[in-house]
Amino acid sequence: MKLLLTLLFALTWIPTSHAAEAPRPNILFIIFDDWGWQHAGAYGCDWVKTPNFDRVAREGVLFKNAFTSNPKCSPCRATILTGRNSWQLEEAVCHGGIFPPKFAVYPDLLEKSGYNVGLTGKGWGPGDFKLEGRTRNPAGPSFDEFTQKPPAKGIGTNDYARNFEAFLTQRDQTKPFCFWMGFKEPHRGYELDSGVRLGKKLEDVKVPGYFPDNPTVRGDLADYAIEVEWGDQQIGRTLDLLKKEGLLEDTLVVITSDHGMPFPRVKGQIYEDGYHLPLAMRWGKGIKPGRVVEDFINVRDFAPTYLELAGLPVHEQMSGKSLVNILKSDKNGFVEDRKTMLAGKERHDIGRPNDWGYPVRAIRTPEFFYSHNYHPERWPAGNPETGYRNCDDGPTKAFLVENKGPFYELAFAYRAEEELYDLQKDPECLKNLASDPKFAATKKELRARMEGMLKDEKDPRALGNEAIFDTYKYLGSRKNKGYAEWEAAQKGQPLPEEPRKKKGKNEE
Repeated sequence: MKLLLTLLFALTWIPTSHAAEAPRPNILFIIFDDWGWQHAGAYGCDWVKTPNFDRVAREGVLFKNAFTSNPKCSPCRATILTGRNSWQLEEAVCHGGIFPPKFAVYPDLLEKSGYNVGLTGKGWGPGDFKLEGRTRNPAGPSFDEFTQKPPAKGIGTNDYARNFEAFLTQRDQTKPFCFWMGFKEPHRGYELDSGVRLGKKLEDVKVPGYFPDNPTVRGDLADYAIEVEWGDQQIGRTLDLLKKEGLLEDTLVVITSDHGMPFPRVKGQIYEDGYHLPLAMRWGKGIKPGRVVEDFINVRDFAPTYLELAGLPVHEQMSGKSLVNILKSDKNGFVEDRKTMLAGKERHDIGRPNDWGYPVRAIRTPEFFYSHNYHPERWPAGNPETGYRNCDDGPTKAFLVENKGPFYELAFAYRAEEELYDLQKDPECLKNLASDPKFAATKKELRARMEGMLKDEKDPRALGNEAIFDTYKYLGSRKNKGYAEWEAAQKGQPLPEEPRKKKGKNEE
């Protein structure tokens, strides 16, 4: 029966020849906070249930290769809003920084063209958008009046669907809308053992290869799963609301995340599960249903897409590439042959002398992932000496810290200057091939290609001006609860460069 309905849907779908010929669509952008790409039924996951995300993928298009250039909340969200990679955003490259008003954002541009604009939940953040003169969140004016009681203590109380309904009620109904729905979920903290309490079975949980497989980690992942499922339920309520209001077929629904799950070696780290995102889009009047696209998509491509669909020119500041041709196509697989993606980060954390960051740039192709760690003498996830590791607290992190060993080193130890992984054989990036002579030519070619692309994007680090990243205004503090003791031990001495220790297991 489901197959019959899908076929009927496909037969009744009538493509338009160009986006500008169709009425300007409404745009509903739904973004999870810390949801990993692999944890959705549409991607083959059977222990995290996402029927509503799967429905959007089934009735629209599922993207298998969507990425953020920077796997932390505020840099990713700044990229989405501006259509620029994070190293092109000055202070907004930092996590917990400011948002320079010199950069145009798509909600403002759409609002000026007649769109109703709104936001509920988390927009751009964390950071302070008011420091440089903005009067509202770059994602739009907030609608956060209504709350609901969630099934676990760690889940937020925002009633996303009802706040969206409040926005729809007050809007000018003669104009299209653009709304940002920012889930708090599945960001930590979690109610301990809430996953099991709400029906998850630990034996069903799939543990990544970079974690030990034990009840502590399985329980932590189960707690994460029920928060993902709560967010998915809010998608269902929102789709029902759109249908009731007669708006569903006229609305482009986009569902994604800002980066991977809030676990060690994932969030904030430049590995596959950190920057690879879930992404599905549905637009009844504009997207042929049931498609699966393999082109490499960056979140900076959203802004130029929305502008083109609205009949506006892509803003000159935007370096992303519109997805309209892909959305309008009836093809599966690689539609535009986009097969290369860049990623990178600068300052994301506290607990480092002199507020140093851990700068990385990386390139991803269908076959390989290559990264350059510019300062391998620094800790990649914050200084253990200062009591800080750049990872949200939780049972998995606590277990790794308390039980030092190969899994701890994968998450927190020093890294080699160069890393190379064969994604066909090693999708979890566990075996670094950078020192293997058999891959020397591959490594050289990828590094040259990456550096050339970064120069084209005028990345200061690629142009020899890396020092500028340490001059940008940054709200993150180097202080933390363990820092005072460490600093006291250094009293009377200049803050040293971090000592280089022996190689970790993941560097061999």
